[in-house]
Amino acid sequence: MNIEIEQYVNDAVELLTKLIATPSVSRDEKNAADIMQQAMIDYGFTPCREGNNLWILSEDWDNHRPTILLNAHIDTVKPVSTWTRDPFSPTIEGDRLYGLGSNDCGGGLVSLLQVFRYLQKESAEGEKCNFIYLASCEEEVSGVGGIRAVLPLLPKIDVAIVGEPTGMQPAIAERGLMVIDGVAHGKSGHAARNEGVNAIYEALDDLMFIREYKFEKVSELLGPTKMQCTVVNSGTQHNVVPDECRFIIDVRTNEHYTNEDVFAFLQTKLKSELKARSFHLHSSSISKDHPLIQRCISMGMTPFGSPTLSDQALMRFPSFKLGPGESSRSHSADEFICLSEIRDAIEKYITLITTSLTIAQG
Repeated sequence: MNIEIEQYVNDAVELLTKLIATPSVSRDEKNAADIMQQAMIDYGFTPCREGNNLWILSEDWDNHRPTILLNAHIDTVKPVSTWTRDPFSPTIEGDRLYGLGSNDCGGGLVSLLQVFRYLQKESAEGEKCNFIYLASCEEEVSGVGGIRAVLPLLPKIDVAIVGEPTGMQPAIAERGLMVIDGVAHGKSGHAARNEGVNAIYEALDDLMFIREYKFEKVSELLGPTKMQCTVVNSGTQHNVVPDECRFIIDVRTNEHYTNEDVFAFLQTKLKSELKARSFHLHSSSISKDHPLIQRCISMGMTPFGSPTLSDQALMRFPSFKLGPGESSRSHSADEFICLSEIRDAIEKYITLITTSLTIAQG
């Protein structure tokens, strides 16, 4: 098996170097998607494609079996200005493969594809459940053309493994995100005559409430739901009392609060006009009692709660993040993945899935 795994590792690294050399910033992933599609074809699969999303279903599909989704994204953020090397030139130095997207989340993307190959070859184990491998786009911007466009096209899914970089530790809870635009209204006037109603002062009580309020329900894994005012804009010039103050609230929910509930609550407490940009990025979690999580624990892994957002927020079925690399390397200069991390991920994914005797449905 070690010889076989080594070939999967080599294939994963070869594919990842091609992806790094192909810019795939969110909403501009076509060329990278083409590379992924050709790799799937070369491996003997017939992929489905929607935009720049690609997926493959088990060849021996059976609607009576539970289904596991293996998911990771192909898009990257834009490279930051402090890179000391070409972010699109894959470079191997010792155990490290440098390049934009290598860690977030190229390592998980190519590892899970090799795991899907293995599971199809080892049909004796694969017959216990169906598998879907999905390479999605627009994850970094939560775009409408990403996984949201694909999930309605897929069969029923019972559980998902999302290949984000977690150091191969299972992230069984993830914070949600809601961005709210607020507007406090006043009345303009001449500052010298103290005329009008200052919209900045009208906003102050609301901003203080946002700073001071503590949500009651605290998550064991994620901690409290948090909100912060991150942007404030008001005024046109020094001698005009502003009639409008605009601000942005960043809300990070735990699994005890939906975005809709938090928004409705704030509407009762704040006098400013509020508008949520969206509600769909909910907090997500999976029970520690799920067979896959119990197997992770028996393999020596430690479940934790993740503060970062992923496509998991869009999944309305049990899911958890588990992937090679470290979240701290994501979106940073000189990003890298270790070749040993890819090897370790492939081995652990295979062990996790093939030794889990039952997969809970729903």
